[in-house]
Amino acid sequence: MDAAELVRLAQECGFELAGVARAEPLGEFDFYREWVEAGMAGRLQYLTDHRAALRADPRSLLPEARSVICVGKLYNTAAPGSAAVSGSSRGWISRYAWGDDYHAVVRDGLRRLLQKLRERTRAHFAARITVDAAPLLERALARRAGLGWIGRNTCLINQRYGSWFFLGELLVSLELEPGQPPPDRCGTCMRCVEACPTGALVPTGRREGPAWTLDARRCISYLTIEWRGTIPPDLRPNVGHHVFGCDICQEVCPWNRKAPFTAEPGFQPREYAPSLADLAALDEPQFARRFADSPVRRAGHEGLLRNVAVAMGNSGRMEWRAALERMASTASPLVAEHALWALARLEAAGA
Repeated sequence: MDAAELVRLAQECGFELAGVARAEPLGEFDFYREWVEAGMAGRLQYLTDHRAALRADPRSLLPEARSVICVGKLYNTAAPGSAAVSGSSRGWISRYAWGDDYHAVVRDGLRRLLQKLRERTRAHFAARITVDAAPLLERALARRAGLGWIGRNTCLINQRYGSWFFLGELLVSLELEPGQPPPDRCGTCMRCVEACPTGALVPTGRREGPAWTLDARRCISYLTIEWRGTIPPDLRPNVGHHVFGCDICQEVCPWNRKAPFTAEPGFQPREYAPSLADLAALDEPQFARRFADSPVRRAGHEGLLRNVAVAMGNSGRMEWRAALERMASTASPLVAEHALWALARLEAAGA
């Protein structure tokens, strides 16, 4: 099977991007290991635990693998960017979480692709589908497969489609034609680095390999989604109105200016700029129902309320006093701490 036929099959399964990387040891693992050892993964244990070493070679997941089929699925929609709701009474949810949970959508597409491959080859071969959860260096493999280059914001960027796409992989024991990494087209642009409110994009000091990396401990997405504890007080003002994730480094990227929109029904926006008042009033069962099929459930009820309190404090809107006072007196100690901080911030702004 040649590359053109594989791309055609992938497109029939709903993927805009597809390519092949060899299943072999990845030199990029050295960068990954340095990043972890520098503490930049924060408390992301799934990146630093006993599974970390498995990322050195995709054959750790499928010993018979000879090729890794990498796919990309667009999730960009026509709704506005986060700047459109700045200073309003609304919070911001990262674009990737506006619709259905992408894991199921991408996995279903990969299942269809696997079935088509079996029908075309008419031969037995071993295979394994992965979507985000397996110990795999997805961006490194996607770059090797020709899907894009890794930008200064550490996102995979495609010249035609930008960076608004999910990645998935199909490991197979077939020998398929591999792609070639495209050239890095970030040039001298520093917009993502300059726009990051918390300074999470930092230089590596490397002469070889990536010149920039992400310090997760300062990233708004990490702080509002993955981090379960107290958001550092010095970073809270820069979290702004973000209640789940952050898109700023992608929104300012020139390669996303003309990024096409997805036709995938499951990714059409249901939640992107919800009322902070509505979110603050959610109890745990209501949270579970509202975000049952959404990535937002990953933050948890307590985590979302913590983020809402910070966003209210950053809004400068005195109308949130009553909601914050309620959160400070009735919510968990974690939420109460952030609500009290928010109240003090509002009072200082109104003084």
